[in-house]
Amino acid sequence: MADATQMVHVDLAERSYDIEIGTGNLGGAGRFLARCGEVSHAVIITDENVQQPHAIGVAESLGRESIRVDIVSVEPGEPSKSVDMAAGLWNGLLELGADRKSVVVAVGGGVVGDLAGFIAATYARGIRFFQVPTSLLAQVDSSVGGKVGINLPEAKNMVGAFLQPMGVLIDTATLATLPPREYLAGLGEVVKYGVILDAELFEFLEANAAELRRRDHDALIHVITRCCRLKADVVENDEREETGLRAVLNYGHTFAHPLEALAGYGQILHGEAVAMGMMCASRLAERAGRVDAEFTRRQRTLLEALKLPVTLPDLDRDAILGAMTHDKKVQHGRLRFVLPTRMGRVELVDEVDPGDVRAALED
Repeated sequence: MADATQMVHVDLAERSYDIEIGTGNLGGAGRFLARCGEVSHAVIITDENVQQPHAIGVAESLGRESIRVDIVSVEPGEPSKSVDMAAGLWNGLLELGADRKSVVVAVGGGVVGDLAGFIAATYARGIRFFQVPTSLLAQVDSSVGGKVGINLPEAKNMVGAFLQPMGVLIDTATLATLPPREYLAGLGEVVKYGVILDAELFEFLEANAAELRRRDHDALIHVITRCCRLKADVVENDEREETGLRAVLNYGHTFAHPLEALAGYGQILHGEAVAMGMMCASRLAERAGRVDAEFTRRQRTLLEALKLPVTLPDLDRDAILGAMTHDKKVQHGRLRFVLPTRMGRVELVDEVDPGDVRAALED
């Protein structure tokens, strides 16, 4: 087991923060939060699967720092990222006496982090926010960078804000409680980072797929730290997705989000959809002459080694294409895709033949 705690600093001037990555460090959440700023009241937002033991453990840690703590629990799963749930939480914070000095602490996976962050960004015109991600997907991706939001019935993450957290505490021991399918889904986002930004990381994943499948802590700390550093580098240079640089993080997502929405939120896990979406994007890049068949084969082989899906479910292809027009990356009615040029490098492309897009949906 790894004992060294890793730190990743996200440098965003007055919005800068640290990410602490370790194993068995959840009990230090209160100490870490107290170091980030003066806190007297915290509202933990979690879900019913994570409340025991993780959220309770965080609450006890905060209590040891003389912080008053309330816990609010939501139903697990993507459907909780809704307008109705947000309204219920706003009223809940009001009843708990939360004010501008309170801190929202998200303890859970990506859904909890996105939802709790959106509540923090909008309640009382914005209050502070602290992340304790307990799923692999949240640890490597959604807890870092300040994107928070909820879904509309027809479009994922269409209502949201940018709110950087005060800090992020990652404990790989929390991953032991994840169901196998949910844990493996998080590896989809890990593979994404290798394809878009780091050929060496991709090679590490190829060489350590078995260790990652069995949740080896040393391999996980290496992978999570690297993914957080890669995302921090992107966010530092394009915090609010204005230059196009941050858009590279959406590799595979233009295909993935319609799959999630059409199947019904929660039926296909986000990381599973990203895995399938990356295969589609790689085939699209192949058709455009940007990469060769070997590039696509390497992705497929790695995704299969990590037990992730690589073929699309039986969903109407026209419906998938139609749903893509709701994607946030659509500009002036034109679809934009993140497409690879070589391992570790991708580009944002908006001149894509719709026929090629449809062909890329077929395995």
